[in-house]
Amino acid sequence: MARILVIDDDREILSILQDLLEEAGHEVLVAEDGGRGLALQREHPADLLITDIFMPHKDGFQTITELRVEFPGVKVIAMSGGSDLQADFLRVAEKLGAVVTVAKPFDCDSLVATVSDLVGR
Repeated sequence: MARILVIDDDREILSILQDLLEEAGHEVLVAEDGGRGLALQREHPADLLITDIFMPHKDGFQTITELRVEFPGVKVIAMSGGSDLQADFLRVAEKLGAVVTVAKPFDCDSLVATVSDLVGR
């Protein structure tokens, strides 16, 4: 079982991902913005972090950048949706250190399989 931290300002996405990943046997922590996500990571380090790109207070780009400094070994999945520039934003997230990027809306089974691959399950 891996500990996974999900950061997204959309409560519905948080709930869906928490349910999916817990059903797959993972411990899941959730945060509604990057600042709270980083605080949770410091308190309870996760094996994998899934973050949205666009959020209030601290966006996914800032979150990934800070994670790379404080937790260089943590794997990051970046997600984004709802924009014509979505692919560009996801490429930037990869350059900042995301190991996988996911466009919203996402396929639940594919995302769970990707998470399992990344955490070695």
